[in-house]
Amino acid sequence: MATTPSTGISRSLFIFTVIYGGMVCLAGVLGAKQVALGPLAVEAGIFPFLLLVVLGSTVAELHGTETANRLVRFGFIPLITAIALIWLVIQLPTDEGMYEPAKEAFPIILGQSWRLMAAGIVAYGVSQFLNVFIFARLQGTGQASGLWLAARAAIASAISQIVDTLIFITVSFYGVRPIGDLILGQALAKVVLSVVLVPLLITLLVTLGRRLDARPA
Repeated sequence: MATTPSTGISRSLFIFTVIYGGMVCLAGVLGAKQVALGPLAVEAGIFPFLLLVVLGSTVAELHGTETANRLVRFGFIPLITAIALIWLVIQLPTDEGMYEPAKEAFPIILGQSWRLMAAGIVAYGVSQFLNVFIFARLQGTGQASGLWLAARAAIASAISQIVDTLIFITVSFYGVRPIGDLILGQALAKVVLSVVLVPLLITLLVTLGRRLDARPA
């Protein structure tokens, strides 16, 4: 297996870890926008979050469940660091010469209540660990690659996305607004995206990872 000269870890694991850390930070930022996909309405943070799910499953497939769980644990570092830095920047005085619409929009887009921040951290941890667990447990019930690889990833993603939605919306909005329809709509949209996108993404990333690790150092 080819490894990066400076770290001694495989090329695929190094590259996927870097991307994973970036997606952890980006998910919270993109989540400020709601997008319409035909009849489905979903917060845009689902796209980097789906990449997190696929990356976790890819690492589990190529490098084992423990390595994938370690990746999820390390993901708390950029997540919490990003939250802390955003909070700090919002508290700092704003330059009076800053572009006026941006001055008002910045804290609205990036500012979050303590409930939203806590919900994001808890939902991330539970759903990502659950995704790796389900994906790994399904490995023994079919072929290790091909269509069953795509199916395992889609099943694990769909279930973990439902759990993520339940946790995030309940912690964020319980007692503030009705959450039943919100949970149902978001969960449905995420399950559909998991079924449509995850099989393709897991197939591409596993193939890419194997090619990266097969290349001579």
